[in-house]
Order: sequence, then C-alpha cells, then structure tokens
Amino acid sequence: MVYNFNLGIGWASSGVEYAQAYRAKLLRRIGQEARFVFTDMFPRDNIQHMTENIGFLDHEVIWLYTFFTDCKISPVTFTLGQLEGTFGNRKFSGERDGARVKYTFPGTNAYCMVYLVNEREQRVHSVEMVSNGCLVRKDYYTYCRIYSEYYAPLDGKAHLYHRRFFNEDGTVAYEEITDQDKVMYQFKDKLLCSKEELVGYLVSRLGLTKKDVVLVDRTTGIGQAILKNAGPAKVGIVIHADHFSQGGTDEEAVLWNNYYEYAFSQWKHIKFYVASTDVQNRLLKQQFKKYMGISPKIVTIPVGSLEELKVPDTARRRHSLITASRLASEKHVDWIIDAVVAAREKVSDISLDIYGKGGEEEKLKAQIGRLHCEDYVRLCGQQNLQEVYQKYEAYVSGSTSEGFGLTLMEAVGSGLPIIGFDVRYGNPNFIDDAENGYLIPVHDKMEKQERVQKLAACIVRLFTEADLESFHAHSYEKAQGYLTQEVEEKWKNILK
Repeated sequence: MVYNFNLGIGWASSGVEYAQAYRAKLLRRIGQEARFVFTDMFPRDNIQHMTENIGFLDHEVIWLYTFFTDCKISPVTFTLGQLEGTFGNRKFSGERDGARVKYTFPGTNAYCMVYLVNEREQRVHSVEMVSNGCLVRKDYYTYCRIYSEYYAPLDGKAHLYHRRFFNEDGTVAYEEITDQDKVMYQFKDKLLCSKEELVGYLVSRLGLTKKDVVLVDRTTGIGQAILKNAGPAKVGIVIHADHFSQGGTDEEAVLWNNYYEYAFSQWKHIKFYVASTDVQNRLLKQQFKKYMGISPKIVTIPVGSLEELKVPDTARRRHSLITASRLASEKHVDWIIDAVVAAREKVSDISLDIYGKGGEEEKLKAQIGRLHCEDYVRLCGQQNLQEVYQKYEAYVSGSTSEGFGLTLMEAVGSGLPIIGFDVRYGNPNFIDDAENGYLIPVHDKMEKQERVQKLAACIVRLFTEADLESFHAHSYEKAQGYLTQEVEEKWKNILK
C-alpha cells in the first residue's frame, strides 16, 4: 500500500492537491493500491465533497478525525426529515432561507440553525443549537452524525472547548478537549496530548510493513509524527515548491524552505526524495553535497501526466489567451490583466480567459471593471480544462514561483506556446525561449510596471512576429515526455 500524507484540501485547492489527484489516477492505472490521508479539520465543508471534486475515490481517502471511528468517507445524505425525527415529541416550526433553515421550539428560548449542502436540496451538513442567545453545540453530518462541537460563552464570544467523534450507531469513539491552542484526545485506553500525537497514533494503527510506502506531500506539523511511527515502511518526501531561499543562501550556508527543513535534516530516515523537474533535482543534489556532505537518493517524477495530446478539431480562437491557477496574490493574475489591456493597443482583438477560484477573485473583478475590459477579459471560474486548452492560441503565466506547474504541462499538452517569467522551476521546464513561447528575464528589484510591460511586449510579439504553427508543434514535442505511460514507469521503479 502507498500512503500519501497531506494537511488540507479545498474548493480552490493548490497544486499539491491536484498533484495528488493525478498520482491517485496514475497509481490506479498501474494497479497500485493507495490511500490519501488528510489531517486538517474541515468544519465548513464535508471532506468527501472536496476530494471527489478533484478526482479522489471515497475508499482512497482517510481523514484523521474519522479514522478512529467506523464512519466511512461519504457524501452528505442526512436529510431535514431525518433531523426532524430527532426532535422527538417537541413542537417546532421551520423557516427556510436559501441554504439555511431555522427551527424554533415554542415555549423555549432555544432554536436550531441548519446549514444545508446547497439552496436546492434538503441535505444537512451541520446544525447549530442556540439556547438563551448562546451557541451551545454544533452537529456535523454525512450519512450519520460524525462529530459534535460544544461551546460556552467566553469574552462575549462562543468558545469551543470540546468535540465528540461518533461511530455509526451514535456511540462515542473518542473525544477532543480544547483549551485555546492546546488539545488533548481521550480514548478508552489512552490520552494523547497533542494533534501530532494523534497523527502518530494513526500512523501506528496502519500496521505498516516493509512492503508499504509512505509519501509525505506536506510535513508541517506532521512530519516528525510520521517518521517516528512509520516503522519498516519506506518513506519518501515529495517536493512541491522551491526548496530554499536564494536571498538567505551564500557559499557557507543554505537557507532551506521551512516546509522542507525537517525532512532534509532527517535524510537518514528518508528512502528517497521526489523532485518534479530535472532542474530542481540537479540543484538539490548539488546543495546536499555542498552544504551537508551527503548524497541521498533524489528522483525526478513529474507531478502530473497527460493521457494524450489534445489537438483541436476546429481553428483556435484568434489571438486568444488562457491562464489557469488559484486566484492568489503570488500568481499575479493582476499583472496579466494589465498586460493584456496594454497589448490590446497594438493587437486589437486580443482576449484573455482566466480560470480558477481563490481569495483574489473580488479584487480581480474590481480591476476588470476599473479598466473597462469586461468585453475581452473574463473570469471563468473553476472548470475541468482537459478539453478547453486547445481552443486557445497561447497560455500566459504571471507566477514568480512554481515547483512544477500542472497547468503549464496541460497547456503544452494542447500545443500552446507559453509566456512566463524565467523563474525556477516550472516555466524553464516547459518553455524553450523563442521556440514555443517566451521566457522573460527578471530580477528581484524589477518593479511591477516593468514586469507588466515585458509581459505585454511578449504578447504582442507572439501574435505579430512568431510562427505560431511552429510554436504549437514545439509544445506538442515537449509534451511527449509527460505522457502517462512515461510517468507510470517512473513510479513503478521508485515503488519497487
């Protein structure tokens, strides 16, 4: 079995989660059983809805908090009718407002606020119980109640102090006692004094053998617990981002990225490290040798793969650009919008479609409105883009840091030339300058306006000077190395 460890997942997931989803699909293809362990708490959403959304199968997912119960990973199926059945003989009335229902109980100072999965259905995600104006309990459901939270007023706010996690039959599996940032977990036969200990207990309960492999995609807060309890299993660390700080590194010392510092220090206990590009692999090997005097095993395996090359059956939309990412500040989608507006002064029919969700969405909407570019710059939301890329003529990236760049891989897989900054590691991996796009040289002191100007200049150059047919062909050529069959062989070799 291959166990993959991560922290969280969301509707606007990062490249780490999408990389895991790619891996899940690939491991299925080669007949390798795998589980994906998530250790964050998810009070706002049911974890199954988010894991299913990006391609995990329910039986592949392990959630830390239900692992110690007999509740299975499941979509929400518990209904308002079932909830009303728990009210017993009490009289009640309910009033619905979109995805919420408020139940009141005549003659009492109590009410329940129900949060549904969506505005259309009657499936219940959570229920808040309020008494005398104070929140006292929250219940969370899938096909049964999976856990409850208990609150008391403190400093004028509802203070969480306790959680109970349930089995399918309603019996208590274990409890969490919370005191601000400190937690304890009470089982029938043991008391665990931190979340790290809970993670370690999960790992110890997996019964790992030398035939098992543990892949850690994020180590923050869980790395030590995993290594301490992995026993004879082979442990691998997957590197998803730049692994060091260039500004804090000199000839005498290297400043590792905080996310990887612990994993690098424990190299004696790590069977292998996985880098997603050869460039990062070579650099990491050099740094291990130079600063630590060691040569651990490092392999290159792309974090994603292409089932096939996507060739359009109709003409690509003329002068059309696509970008796809989380809408986060480090992706610099605002630079791309500014650049497209500037480029349109010389190429009058340029258009840009932006795919993705994230915290910067409202800011980007405001920018589009302020620049009056709604006719040719669109926010298209989160979509499956497999059959979308090939409709466009080119891809543009504003990111200044990519460990790999899944969307870049998908773009070349549809023959798109790419415009992006010459930064480690994604863009140089997929762009051969002036052959299938343009790599824009950058330095730390380069101001935003200069970056925008260079992006705009490259967009204009692409659509007025480049041989687009040749650029498309070169991208398809680069994509050949990322076909699924090639990546499957790499995983087979490392998992032996």
